[in-house]
Amino acid sequence: METLTLNITGMTCNGCVTSVKNALERTDGVSAADVTLEPGRAKVSYDPAFTSPAALRMAIEDAGFEIAA
Repeated sequence: METLTLNITGMTCNGCVTSVKNALERTDGVSAADVTLEPGRAKVSYDPAFTSPAALRMAIEDAGFEIAA
């Protein structure tokens, strides 16, 4: 398992947090996703045999949020 921390922009409420968490947890290979509103951050534990950082970023973007640089 590996862990990735992503800074997320565009989250304004707990509903946003839930949307990001659900999007990540639906991604194959993700075992846990901890998403916080302040600061906008997701800490994701995943199996690199099943997913990648790029796929995790895409899941967040597909949910309507952006990854901060």
